[in-house]
Amino acid sequence: MAWYHAVPKWYWKIRKPLTLGVRIIVTDEDKGVLLIRHTYVHGWYLPGGGVERGESFGDAAFRELWEECGIRADRLTLCHLFYSEREGKRDHIALYHFDMTPGQEIRKDDKEVAELRFFAWDQLPEELSPATGRRLSQFRNQSFQSDRW
Repeated sequence: MAWYHAVPKWYWKIRKPLTLGVRIIVTDEDKGVLLIRHTYVHGWYLPGGGVERGESFGDAAFRELWEECGIRADRLTLCHLFYSEREGKRDHIALYHFDMTPGQEIRKDDKEVAELRFFAWDQLPEELSPATGRRLSQFRNQSFQSDRW
């Protein structure tokens, strides 16, 4: 591992910074659920990212949907709030849901997103991140029993 990858991990372990993030479950009645594959990490994930200074969780979710997927959402539903200590951070994540309207287009951000695609609920990709798999299962069962990411 190169030193520039190790430095942030050691920083997070020593400082344990507080971070805020959002993830969005985007559904389409006919197409299934929208997942993204980033350029900088392996696997399929829900769209989302960090909350910027002065930004609310909701504002961040609207912004991330636009930046990563080209989706202008008019409403989001908060599903659940989570906490994670992965990577040495104290991370709070707000999970939202957005149901696409028929005919609404998507487009990927070429800098961050390698691939953007809808998957049928019974044909999710093998490379699905474990946390994304848990969130989708909880969403489908409408059962968010744990606050841990």
